[in-house]
Amino acid sequence: MTASDRIVFHPVKNPATGEVLAEIPYATAEDVDRTVRAAHEAFLSWRDVPAVDRAQPLYRFKALLERHAGEVAAVLTSENGKTADDAKAEVRRGIQMVEVACGMPSLMMGDSLNDVAKDIDCKTIRQPIGVCAGITPFNFPAMVPLWMYPFAIACGNTFVLKPSEKVPLTPTRVAEFLDDAGLPRGVMNLAHGDKVAVDALLHHPLVKAVSFVGSTPVAKYIYTTAAAEGKRAQALGGAKNHLVVMPDADMPKTVEAIIGSAFGAAGERCLAGSVLVPVGKAAEPLLDLLVKRTRALAVGDGSRAGVEMGPLVTAEHCRKVAGYIEKGVAEGATPLCDGREFRPEGGGFFLGPTIFDHVTPQMTIAREEIFGPVLSVIRVNSLEEAIALVNRSPFGNATAIFTASGKAAREYSSRIEVGMVGVNVGVAAPMAFFPFAGWKNSFFGDLHAHGKDAVAFYTEQKVIMSRWF
Repeated sequence: MTASDRIVFHPVKNPATGEVLAEIPYATAEDVDRTVRAAHEAFLSWRDVPAVDRAQPLYRFKALLERHAGEVAAVLTSENGKTADDAKAEVRRGIQMVEVACGMPSLMMGDSLNDVAKDIDCKTIRQPIGVCAGITPFNFPAMVPLWMYPFAIACGNTFVLKPSEKVPLTPTRVAEFLDDAGLPRGVMNLAHGDKVAVDALLHHPLVKAVSFVGSTPVAKYIYTTAAAEGKRAQALGGAKNHLVVMPDADMPKTVEAIIGSAFGAAGERCLAGSVLVPVGKAAEPLLDLLVKRTRALAVGDGSRAGVEMGPLVTAEHCRKVAGYIEKGVAEGATPLCDGREFRPEGGGFFLGPTIFDHVTPQMTIAREEIFGPVLSVIRVNSLEEAIALVNRSPFGNATAIFTASGKAAREYSSRIEVGMVGVNVGVAAPMAFFPFAGWKNSFFGDLHAHGKDAVAFYTEQKVIMSRWF
């Protein structure tokens, strides 16, 4: 039996139709070992390339991404299911990450002060740390890997990416552009696979840092395992994001923001608004408009024009989200829209958008991350009560308040125990030059993804004291 005979291929399906798009082999522990060793060998020379020269392949990479953005977005929609417009926006966000990383010659600058003592000068420099690994989720197969490796590579490290096995085609196509851009062999590496590949990266002695995005249980596992191995780790976990609506909010605009937050990308976002908190008299006018708009939402194959929400990523995940809807009904919540009633044409892994009213904080649908198009409504009487509700959550990824009151917005932003806050913004996603700042069980680590935190995460700081005789 040859080595090729032992390779097992795993199907990648189009979630809108169920058809098999491709089959991929999963890396073994031995495959990962060879890949990491190749990355380490490349690091020994890449770290000595001047920062201005390391940025040049990234400039060419950005230009290629710009030129092929439509192609990448189409591949993304085919394997993930999100709408064409959503996919194009994701690719654009990824390109912005590369733009920022191209500025690494400035971002890596240290500090200096002459005469910190008599005839003694002091300066700090940043140096790369070695082979870095990224483990990325299915919901943003273009953008999330680009949170990681452009920054790591520009800092002088080499990188091994293990993308989600559910959506391997997009990150593979994007990585091919790095090769076309002239990045030296071994600087960027790709390993497809499952937990076997993940564990091989976590335990490999040549891997110095691990970045992860996914669910909270897995994030905690990644962080604790990597830390026990003496590695740097940033592990972004799950969320239960609350959208607070005050009575003075602009209701039509607020409803559109809620629709985008709760049902955009079929709710498969760690920044999705999944708990709606109308305050006082906001509830009735808000829900009247919201239910009407939700029932009119166009659900279907994301590649088709006019579709506003696509399928869920797999049949298994679709069944899991439907199970949460069943649990919401069983626990006494009132379904205003029931996604199980949606009947798609042909195959595919579809659920319609779901809204539950009269949800209590103790219900499962109010506490657990569903990662699907399910919105739970918890009514409160005051802003104070809303703040207390949000702060009791074990998650702290994102939240938003909708109001015309600067006082209410300022109080909410200041007192809320959440890392990313939107004011009349339904998805508080930071730009590439700011950190993705989750709190509590939504993040494990000290330095967040992208922004200045990324530069600190992918470099080691050194202090040099000098005296010349």
